[in-house]
Amino acid sequence: MRIEKAPPTLYDEIFDKEHRARPHCRGLEQWLEQADEALLAEKRREADVLFRRLGVTFNVYGEDEGIDRLIPFDLIPRVLSAADWQRLQVGLRQRVNALNRFLHDIYHGYEIIRAGVIPAEQVFANPQYQPGMQNLKVPRNIYAHIAGIDLIRHNDGEFYVLEDNLRCPSGVSYMLENRRMMMRLFPELFARMPVAPVDHYPSLLGETLKAASLQTNPTVVLLTPGRFNSAYFEHAFLARQMGIELVEGADLFVRENRVFMKTTAGPRAVDVIYRRVDDEFIDPLAGNPESMLGVPGLYAAYRCGNVVLANAMGNGVADDKSIYPFVPEMIRFYLGEEPVLRNVPTWQCRLEQDLKYVLDNLEQLVVKEAQGAGGYGMLIGPSASRAELDNFRAALKARPEHYIAQPTLSLSSSPTFVGNGIAPRHLDLRPFVLSGKKVQMVPGGLTRVALREGSLVVNSSQGGGTKDTWVLESPSC
Repeated sequence: MRIEKAPPTLYDEIFDKEHRARPHCRGLEQWLEQADEALLAEKRREADVLFRRLGVTFNVYGEDEGIDRLIPFDLIPRVLSAADWQRLQVGLRQRVNALNRFLHDIYHGYEIIRAGVIPAEQVFANPQYQPGMQNLKVPRNIYAHIAGIDLIRHNDGEFYVLEDNLRCPSGVSYMLENRRMMMRLFPELFARMPVAPVDHYPSLLGETLKAASLQTNPTVVLLTPGRFNSAYFEHAFLARQMGIELVEGADLFVRENRVFMKTTAGPRAVDVIYRRVDDEFIDPLAGNPESMLGVPGLYAAYRCGNVVLANAMGNGVADDKSIYPFVPEMIRFYLGEEPVLRNVPTWQCRLEQDLKYVLDNLEQLVVKEAQGAGGYGMLIGPSASRAELDNFRAALKARPEHYIAQPTLSLSSSPTFVGNGIAPRHLDLRPFVLSGKKVQMVPGGLTRVALREGSLVVNSSQGGGTKDTWVLESPSC
């Protein structure tokens, strides 16, 4: 089968600059060379039918397809060596530990601010900062029980952290369903390659959520905004896999600062809420008064220590893109270590000198909203039109503190089945890091792939797809 190789200027996950398979990918190369294009096309149609039947869908708000849209799934896995994953694990544990320490600090002693490492206004003036979290003790000082850390691999072969997701990170259900689909469609591949399992993630997540409470046998529920939410499939999937109740705001109530769940046997006390509802909407008495998604009185119960929220309230200040440049300094400050994983160089447009540089070099940079997500509110300078550049230049001048800028990095590529053969497409990686009695994760994560040729935007809401992520259990296959 025809395989188009990436140019030698790009880092490809499967092939080196001489277009030879990397040692840990030789088994996959043999399979690709023997693959039949018609068979792959038929397997992809089969995957679409099965995903539709299972309800593995994604809702992009405002589109006519609504809740019935499928995330495109690529049949060719992304493969990581055991050595790559070992280094990533060390760096991810280090980073999430530092971020949890930071969140505890900014709601208690403010040591990092007093030391002048991070400007006070960056924290206290951040709209995601929750003053009500000040001096509130959370069990084990864990704020980000579930973290999704977005990584890219650059041309130098090194992984860089693109952003941290510490509020309600999503996508893990697609990681799990992608693996199930690959095992169903291509069992022979798993027989020839030692792929590390990921199907124990729901067990680890359940263990993490129970560890969030100091109760002996806590009652855990998953709070969803409802079936019209873009990630509702994931909410229902995870609740079912963990054997916990999937609830909406109307299923819970607060009495004497305790949270209860309505059941056919009467009210049942709730100890831990894995919430997939944003801070603003979780309690209409403390946030948006028009919210129908949350539970009146929940914030008061939380403040009294009678229920645990995973993730904690007020985490948004730590995954704000204007805080991201300070994470390496957090690692040094709290842990006394050098960062294992690098940040992407970042210009903070709130700084006069940085803003001038960004405005002078807009055509070469990526500009992002500090609190943006999903690929929205972003400019990719090299591919932007003159009108887009002019609009962003005006926005930067009007509200510079709302933006950061980064160099246009070349995301690594991986062979992808594009319909008329196999061609390289850019991708990223979101491992899911769980913090409970210990920090743990399953090997790999969610690989998102930009299906349009040359595109660097991998977000599902912007037309990106997903791949199964394989971490090999030995250095070579």
